[in-house]
Amino acid sequence: MPEGTVVIERGVSAQEFGPKLNRTSADVVRFLLNNGEMITATMTLTDDQMELFALEIGADILLVEPGQQEEIQLQSLFDDTDDEENQQPRPPVITVMGHVDHGKTTVLDKIRAANVVAGEAGGITQHIGAYQVEQRGHKLTFLDTPGHAAFTQMRARGAEATDIVVLVVAADDGVMPQTIEAINHARAADVPIIVAVNKIDKDNADPQRVLTQLAEHELVPESWGGDTIVVEMSATQELGIDDLLDQLLVVSELEELTANPEGRAKGVVLEAQLDVGRGPVATVLVDKGELKVGDPIVAGAAWGRVRAMMNERGEQVKTAGPSTPVQVLGLSTVPLAGDEFRAAPDEKVARTVAESREHRLKLKSQRGDARVKTGTKLEDIFAQIQSGETATLNLILKADVQGSLEAVTESLRKLDRPEVELSFVHRAVGGITENDITLAATTNATIIGFNVRPDRKAREAAETAGVEIRTYEIIYKLLEDIEQAMVGMLAPEYEEVVTGEAEVREIFRVPRIGAIAGCLVRSGTITRGSKVRFLRDGTIIWKGEISSLKRFKEDVREVREGFECGIGLSDFQDLKPGDLIETYEDREIART
Repeated sequence: MPEGTVVIERGVSAQEFGPKLNRTSADVVRFLLNNGEMITATMTLTDDQMELFALEIGADILLVEPGQQEEIQLQSLFDDTDDEENQQPRPPVITVMGHVDHGKTTVLDKIRAANVVAGEAGGITQHIGAYQVEQRGHKLTFLDTPGHAAFTQMRARGAEATDIVVLVVAADDGVMPQTIEAINHARAADVPIIVAVNKIDKDNADPQRVLTQLAEHELVPESWGGDTIVVEMSATQELGIDDLLDQLLVVSELEELTANPEGRAKGVVLEAQLDVGRGPVATVLVDKGELKVGDPIVAGAAWGRVRAMMNERGEQVKTAGPSTPVQVLGLSTVPLAGDEFRAAPDEKVARTVAESREHRLKLKSQRGDARVKTGTKLEDIFAQIQSGETATLNLILKADVQGSLEAVTESLRKLDRPEVELSFVHRAVGGITENDITLAATTNATIIGFNVRPDRKAREAAETAGVEIRTYEIIYKLLEDIEQAMVGMLAPEYEEVVTGEAEVREIFRVPRIGAIAGCLVRSGTITRGSKVRFLRDGTIIWKGEISSLKRFKEDVREVREGFECGIGLSDFQDLKPGDLIETYEDREIART
């Protein structure tokens, strides 16, 4: 970086930006106003605006993401030794993906079951989101990522921590939308794909059709001269499981996967949750080095000392090497799924790094909160939209585990519409508490619980404060309900329905009233007070309302098809025989 370059974080306002270049916020605002940019001192500046001002005063600036500069300094505290030496082969990390109901879970269960020693069969298998199996003396690590499209975000991250992707496709169903999605994730992560064509025992199974569909997505099977390994199997019949594991070993050998098994551990948090008895529990996957009980560690904004480690069988382990998944106890708070974890030189470094990150996250959320519009109650929404404003539906989201929280968040974000936007006031792992109710009451938010419930005190507080709590166990239902709520909040749309048509036969002039059209109702019903338009030769010449409607000098409310009537219009006198009078009304149509 050239000397004299000023490092500036993106997302700053004029009043934060100006002083960094020895100028006032007024200088920045004035300059931008002169260049046609309408901003105030507290508004966030774009990259272009900052670069334009820097160019004007001859300053060199380097724009970085919030916290990037600090993060580089923090990373240097870990003092990594060069670990090109002492590289050892490590087990491959495998993610199993596929369309919902294609047998992904069954494949994983059968692989796991085949590896459980007979004596352990009655033991409790803990679900830790990842596990290791052994095949011909070699270990393989499997990540158990959820399969529904809503978990796109997690799956994309699952592929990043992955060496090989197993794509499960049902022989009776073929390539489906989520299959294509999984292919794209694996491609983005640039990892080899092995295809498991499952359910070949089904009567309507057609493996050849699956191969054709795969070839259309540039996964050409080896049997067709391509380079994609395809294993035909039936998880329920336990056919092809060994073949799949052998092929995984072949691919991992070709990939030459290595890591330094010594030194301080580094890796990724796969999942984290708050356990009532044990406190924050994180499932981590070691990437390199060796994680030991007693090591000080940092995971995102959480820190602590490893109090205990468990493998997927619930057994206590003392150490974990590269590609090994373990549950870790001893962290200060629940880290986020996808956070990097590192073993620190000592507790002081661990604490410093974590506290610095936490401080930065708080600042970031405060900046975000400043931009969160005040939530609007449902009854006020229509007025707000009709006045041309955007309505905001504030949500507080609580879920059982970090993975679910992110998946639900991503799915909800896709429901955003121009007139109604979703704003997350607070998102966290754990049950619904009184604090959540207080926050919801002050921000007009609705509380959404996914696989979590409010306790008694929270329920009572919600009733008192008039806060709505909705709890769900099925993600589809949650999304459906929120979408319905948003549709209800959208400004109603109207369609025009023609209710009657009358032809002007002759014109009567009435003193002090003006022209009255003597008409024959040709279709529908003409009603007093209806909206009306006048057509002459198919062209609209006037729009207004019917002010009077008569039949033989009697005032009437409506006249039906086939009858004659006299129609007086509010302020239109230019009537001619042959004109058509069309009445219509606006009917609300349901928004979708």
